[in-house]
Amino acid sequence: MTKHPKKKAPDSDNPANGDIPDTEPIDTEDELTRRKRLLDRLFWIRIGLAAVGGVIATFLFEPIEGEERRWASIIFMIIIFVVSAVIGKGMKIGLPPSDRKKLITTGIGTFVFVYLFMWILSYTLIHHPSVDLTAIKPL
Repeated sequence: MTKHPKKKAPDSDNPANGDIPDTEPIDTEDELTRRKRLLDRLFWIRIGLAAVGGVIATFLFEPIEGEERRWASIIFMIIIFVVSAVIGKGMKIGLPPSDRKKLITTGIGTFVFVYLFMWILSYTLIHHPSVDLTAIKPL
């Protein structure tokens, strides 16, 4: 007959019977408020960078013609967004591992739309032809 080793007593450090230890500590109200405030600040930093970047793109890529201007501006927009992500990382928001993607996704849609809006608006205002309003007849 074969002898099997005796079973060891269950280790108190390991979860048993389906007990799952908490992986993320419960945050206090002050910590949640601080994170919300810092994420809001990151959002507005991104919006400001998008507005300024859109206007800068109008002047920076003026000598470039055609399709290259569009691609240069899109690459410039991505670079500005990466800079804003580095700024967000430096803010030490202290997000739990499950919310790390908030550093990237916070304000990304608004960033793209504001950048494109400011780029198109500033380009249009700079290259606006002289319009003679006297030719328009009132209703």
